[in-house]
Amino acid sequence: MPKYYFAIASKNFLMNEEPIEEILRERTNHYKDIKKDIDFWFVTNPQLLKTFDLNNIREQLAEDCAAIISLDAKFIQWLKLRVGFVSIGKFQSNYIF
Repeated sequence: MPKYYFAIASKNFLMNEEPIEEILRERTNHYKDIKKDIDFWFVTNPQLLKTFDLNNIREQLAEDCAAIISLDAKFIQWLKLRVGFVSIGKFQSNYIF
């Protein structure tokens, strides 16, 4: 079962207040340059996000949320430092993104 890492915040914050589109586009281009498969996803599906173990985070997310999910823990740590106002965590799932 793969281990996934995520950075989660309000959907409004990630889509309107932070340059997430630019960050993910740069990451995608970097992966293409080094011929690496994409191992991250931007998810806004509220049903999927409800399946995460977010007990300690749920109270902080009063509005709709969005997440960047990755197989790369270092990328998620970097996002936390770069974006700041996100919560991070990890989970295991049979679900394939």
